[in-house]
Amino acid sequence: MSNPILIDPLAFARDGASLQNERPVAALAGRVHELLASDAGVVKFEVEGFQDHLLRPSLRYRLSVTLSVECQRCLTPMPFELEAGGVITLFSREDKLEAAVEADDELDAILAEETFDVIALIEDEIIMGLPLSLMHDDCDTEELKRAKADKPNPFAVLAVLKQSRS
Repeated sequence: MSNPILIDPLAFARDGASLQNERPVAALAGRVHELLASDAGVVKFEVEGFQDHLLRPSLRYRLSVTLSVECQRCLTPMPFELEAGGVITLFSREDKLEAAVEADDELDAILAEETFDVIALIEDEIIMGLPLSLMHDDCDTEELKRAKADKPNPFAVLAVLKQSRS
């Protein structure tokens, strides 16, 4: 379990507070590490409290990190730059939350609790920001080159068969 950074989200938004911090990837929860080739790197993040145009308490967040992930083609580590961010609108009553989400289906909103874990938010954003299948643009491994060289092109084989029947 990672070391949380807890805030009172409603007070944070009301006061227009801001938080800038960084955390080693190695200090994040194991659920993040399961998706990475190594735990190298540092995630930089910031959270700002504000009121949106409807005077609702909100949190704006941004993160930036270069992660080491595994290429799904050659299975070697590769860097992946992730920049993510968004706005979370806070509600103190569930009925108001439901009405706001019905009115705006793109609204990212939560029911505010007494404490909000900023690190859990950052970990969630990292997990959701990773593509399902990352690959180098061009894998330059000897194993791949040999595998490609050993196999004939199936369409070339079909062309030869088609010509021999004619």
